[in-house]
Amino acid sequence: MRTLLEKSKYITLIAVAASLLASVVAFGWGLVHSVEVLLGFFNGGIDVVPLIELMDIFLIATVLLIFSLGIYELFLGNLTLPEWLIIRNLHDLKVKLSSVVIMVMGIVFLKHLVVWEDPQGTLFFGLSIAVVTGALVGFSYIGGKKD
Repeated sequence: MRTLLEKSKYITLIAVAASLLASVVAFGWGLVHSVEVLLGFFNGGIDVVPLIELMDIFLIATVLLIFSLGIYELFLGNLTLPEWLIIRNLHDLKVKLSSVVIMVMGIVFLKHLVVWEDPQGTLFFGLSIAVVTGALVGFSYIGGKKD
């Protein structure tokens, strides 16, 4: 039974492979969207919203990549990565993912702000993002104190 449990860590390869594949697809989607945005600029259509959407796509791809690398490091072995990307425990992974999620929420809010259709809705949307951001930052801070 012990051997079976020890070998079960390789089940995490499913999450590693799936999130890595999703990251590659998202980066490819971002590349295609980048070409579309550049072609739009050359055709005289200058708009900020596609650029904001482009940042969002690449940040989501980055989240998927960080998750894939983090799960691999936590369960299977060390990788040669920059120091800021090394994940030593589950808290490190959650903090790194939380910071990118906060960035994605900020970009989504910026996109919403640029369109600016409903001032009250924009205010409530911004407040809800602020609450979630505060919770994620608080979680990172409190969780770090316990380790």
